[in-house]
Amino acid sequence: MTTLYERIGGAPAVKAAVDVFYGKVLADARIAHFFDGVDMANQNAKQRAFLIMAFGGPNAYSGADMRRGHAHLVARGLDDSHFDAVVENLAATLKELGVGDAEIGEVANIAESVRDDVLGRAKAA
Repeated sequence: MTTLYERIGGAPAVKAAVDVFYGKVLADARIAHFFDGVDMANQNAKQRAFLIMAFGGPNAYSGADMRRGHAHLVARGLDDSHFDAVVENLAATLKELGVGDAEIGEVANIAESVRDDVLGRAKAA
């Protein structure tokens, strides 16, 4: 069975998606402020590595786990509405790049699987 990573087009597709995605995020007044002062080249590289790993590609991700990596944002008010905005922007990006609805659904499921960690709360039972 092919991985989601392979089905969406591998590293070139992930790179294109991350570039388009952060353009949308930085233009989204709901969440752009969370990226004030962030080195976006470094952020793009970390996001690419994370998505490649999460989608079943080679694991070169060496960043913090989701809980530690987002704790400073939770302290600044990151909540479900912001998480939803990120997922919405990611889905819109993938749609724009021609990724199929089934694959976008898989991406949304992967995102949902880390929601509680990103938002720093106990796992739902």
